[in-house]
Amino acid sequence: MKESGTNSGPELLLSLGPPEPGRPRRAQLETALRDAVRTGRLAAGQQLPASRVLASDLGVSRRLVVEVYGQLTAEGYLVSRPGSGTRVSERSEERRVGKECRSR
Repeated sequence: MKESGTNSGPELLLSLGPPEPGRPRRAQLETALRDAVRTGRLAAGQQLPASRVLASDLGVSRRLVVEVYGQLTAEGYLVSRPGSGTRVSERSEERRVGKECRSR
């Protein structure tokens, strides 16, 4: 993830693709973010874009992004602190490293 050329914060490159029949956008976004954390594409401690920015970039509602961030926070992938935004959980690195060790 790189800093964007604006003051809107970090840029996150995600692609949801076209809407899939029977699969809500929320599920698509949850899967995309979860996979980015699991694979290490989003590193532990990395800041995610503000919900308004990500919603605008993806062409979805801010409410959808807020719900996804909330779900992934509940699952331990993200941490959110008022005033400092949403970041990838430090525990996500432990989870990814543990998964790599188990697959060997």
